[in-house]
Amino acid sequence: MSTTFQLDTSTSRAHPTPAPMKRITVPQIRARKVNGTTAQPIVMLTAYTARQAQLLDAHCDMLLVGDSLGQVIYGLPSSVPVTIDMMIAHGAAVVRGSYHAVVVVDMPFGSYEASPLQAFDSAARVMKETGCAAIKLEGGEAMAETVAFLVQRGIPVMGHVGLTPQAVNVLGGYNARGRSAAEADKILADARALESAGAFAVVIEGVVEPIAVAITQGIACPTIGIGASAQCDGQVLVTEDMLGMFERVPRFVKIYENIAATIGNAAANYAAEVRARSFPGPEQTYQPRQGQAE
Repeated sequence: MSTTFQLDTSTSRAHPTPAPMKRITVPQIRARKVNGTTAQPIVMLTAYTARQAQLLDAHCDMLLVGDSLGQVIYGLPSSVPVTIDMMIAHGAAVVRGSYHAVVVVDMPFGSYEASPLQAFDSAARVMKETGCAAIKLEGGEAMAETVAFLVQRGIPVMGHVGLTPQAVNVLGGYNARGRSAAEADKILADARALESAGAFAVVIEGVVEPIAVAITQGIACPTIGIGASAQCDGQVLVTEDMLGMFERVPRFVKIYENIAATIGNAAANYAAEVRARSFPGPEQTYQPRQGQAE
C-alpha cells in the first residue's frame, strides 16, 4: 500500500490518503534497457517538497531529490555546503508526497567519499529516515569500490559521471566535459566502472554528445542524460529550471513555462488589492478561478 495525497476542502492543504498502487521499483528501471536499447525512455525530474512531488509524480518514472536544492531552495553558491540533514528532510517530504515514482536521494558532499563504510553509514541513514528507494553519488572509478560495497549490502546506487557539481572546485567550473580525448576516455571508463560495480543507472551530466552516446551504447544499465544527449536512455532536469523559475539557466535547459512571471504577477495583484483595501474579508465568499482549489 502506497500513500498519495488529496486536498482537504476545509483547509486547502494536502493530507495523506492510502492508495492501492505500487511504486515503480529499481529493478524495473534497470530492466527498461534490454540488449542495449531502452524502448521507453526514463522520465526523471528533481523534487524537493511534498507538494512538488504530488504534482510531478504521475508523470515521472523517477524523482531525484538532488543536492541542487542547495542553490534552488537555499540560495547557496554550490551544492558543496549541503548537509545530510537537509537531504533527509527534503527526501522524506518527497517520499510522503509521491506514490508512483522511484525516489532517489543525492548523497551530499563529504558524506560518502572517505570510505565505503562511511558511505554505508550515511546511505543507510538516508534510506531509513526518508523511505527512499535508492541513493545517488558522484564519481567514477574512484567510487566503484564504494558502489559495490553499498549494492552488496542492499542499497541501490545510481552513479553520476561527467560534470560532477560536487567537484566544481577541482573542475574549475561548470563547462562541458569530454572535449579532450583523455578526458573522454576517463569519463567512459568511469561509467563502465560504475556499471561493473552494480549501479542500476548512471547520470551523464554536461558532456559532449558523442561521449554520452558512446557511454549509452557501451554500458548495460540505463543512462540518464542532463545536458548530454537525447540518445541517453532517459533524461533529468532541475524542475525549477524547466519551469522558468530563474532568469538564468544552463544552456541545455528547455524552459516549458514561465512560472516566475506567473508568481510575480500574482504577488503584484495581491499587493494591489491589499493596498487598495479591497482584499476579501472573512464574511465575503471567495470565488476561485477555474482550476484553483477552493
